[in-house]
Amino acid sequence: MSTFYLCSKNHSIVGQMDTYLAFHRDNRHRKTEEHEKNFNPAFNPSFPSRHNVSEESTRPNYVNNSPTSPYHPGRDAPSDEAINKIRTANSVTISPELFEKIYLNPQNAVKGELRNTFANPTPLALLGFLLSLSPLSCELMGWRGAGGDGVATVGAYYFIGGFLMSLGGILEFFLGNTFSFVVFCSFGGFWFTLGSTLTPSFNAYGFYAADPNQPAQGINSPGFHASFGFFLLFMGLLSLIYLICALRTNLVFVAIFLGLLLTFVVLTGAYWHSALGHKQMAERLQVAAGAFGFLATLAGWWIFFAQMLASVDFPFQIPVGDISHLITPLSERTKQKERYPA
Repeated sequence: MSTFYLCSKNHSIVGQMDTYLAFHRDNRHRKTEEHEKNFNPAFNPSFPSRHNVSEESTRPNYVNNSPTSPYHPGRDAPSDEAINKIRTANSVTISPELFEKIYLNPQNAVKGELRNTFANPTPLALLGFLLSLSPLSCELMGWRGAGGDGVATVGAYYFIGGFLMSLGGILEFFLGNTFSFVVFCSFGGFWFTLGSTLTPSFNAYGFYAADPNQPAQGINSPGFHASFGFFLLFMGLLSLIYLICALRTNLVFVAIFLGLLLTFVVLTGAYWHSALGHKQMAERLQVAAGAFGFLATLAGWWIFFAQMLASVDFPFQIPVGDISHLITPLSERTKQKERYPA
């Protein structure tokens, strides 16, 4: 039978693959048919040896004694250790485009392994936004006889828009995603504010009613419309700031904030025209605001779909128009100045 020797000096490391031990056959001996019959296919294929490794064999156990790769732990490695090593490897190889698609936040370095330990809260917060704005936009446009300034879906503003977006924003805070944290929490507060304004028990519009016994009349009063318009105006200003910051992410996120900016600005005009008694102009602006909001939700549903596909590692992904490379981050410019001083 042929004899094989372990050449410990002839091993090589190739990238991140396992360290393989090469066995070289002594060329002075020839193969025999008996050698082929004694080949044990159960032997670890990582070692290209045809030595018979039966239970009675006294051959050293090179499988357990061989060094393990940091990305492919050995068969005796604990499962928890293996999972942690794989997670560490995956966290290093994530691309900036994929990070921005998943978290809607420019990729940043944070301490700890929270992003590899807990689920991604971004789709949850985005879902709360979409399930609140989508029906509201349809109501503002008056589709199928809808109306009432969104009173019919006030429950969604509390328990879907306000709650889910605030919850997602808080979780983004712990993951170190500042931009997503501020965006989601601020819009979560917006939905809570809108819901409480339309709730009779808060008496927000009842204060403006001419008859205290009929507080519902206050929602159509000029004073209420003129006052509430300022809140919508500054929500538009906030959307403008987010729009500028979104230029460091992707085109879909930019489209969302552009649609929101137009929605709030046009809706402000609708409320102020209503306060002045220009009912027809106010109705037209309200329909236009609903249309801009609906366009923003279409972009939101697109990026939500992209995030869900990425979360299950679907065979194909849909593009979101990464534009993070168009604007050089300040940190990279600082590094370049330090590396190549004038």
